[in-house]
Parts: sequence; C-alpha cells; structure tokens
Amino acid sequence: MEIDYSITTDKNKADIDAIHQYLSRSYWAENVPIEVVGKAVENSLCFGVLVCDEKGNESQVGFARLITDKATFAYLADVYILEEHRGKGLSKRLMSTIIEHPQLQGLRRMMLATRDAHSLYEQYGFTPLTEPTMFMQLWTPDVYHQAL
Repeated sequence: MEIDYSITTDKNKADIDAIHQYLSRSYWAENVPIEVVGKAVENSLCFGVLVCDEKGNESQVGFARLITDKATFAYLADVYILEEHRGKGLSKRLMSTIIEHPQLQGLRRMMLATRDAHSLYEQYGFTPLTEPTMFMQLWTPDVYHQAL
C-alpha cells in the first residue's frame, strides 16, 4: 500500500506535542520547552509534513518554519523529517514547497543554519555566506538549560 504524505501550512494541523518531541532532542533545540515551540509555531510561517493512515488519520512526520516579514527576509528553522520516514524524498518535497510558496517570492535574502544538511540546501540555491564578517549574532546556546 502506498503511503499518502501531504504538506500543509495550516497551523491548525500542527501537532505541537510531536514537533516538541522531535525538537527537544535535536542538536539545535535540545530541551526546548513546549511553550517556546508553541509560541514559535504561532509566530512563524509553518510547513507540516503529514502522513495519512488507512483510516484517514493524519500524523506529523516532518516540519519546517520560516521567521519572515514576507517582503524582504526569511530565516528557515526547525527543519526535520522523522527518521522512519526519511529516504522517501520528503525533505526535497518540503524544500520545493517552501521555495515555491507564494508568500516567499521576491525575498532579498533567506538564511538558515545547519550542521549537517548542506547538500540538501545547496540543491535549492543556498550557499555559504559571501561576506561572513558583515553578520553578527547575539547567541545564547544554553538558553533552554537555564532556569526560567
């Protein structure tokens, strides 16, 4: 039986618990509180990758979000496909959906940070920073480990 996957920007279909479960064990958002995930989803343009079972029930198997003004800039974050659903072209399908999304056309810059998926993003035109000395950051890598 063929597995039915879909990609949606409908935040009502976002499974915050499932997204949190993955992100809280990721290298980039380890221990992120669920409240932070919910707020991030609420304030971002989100793309959920869903699988539909034989009974018509959907479950979250992937995700990505963009922090964007929808005019000049977007930052791509929290991209994942669950391990058991990898190798099926879903990350490429997700990235194509993001790159082609009408609200993301005409942006001057789209950025992301990745430790290990450079080859995926290069297929969609991402390159290393041409002028890295122009960019600065205020970075608190252990923010999710600090007491709230």
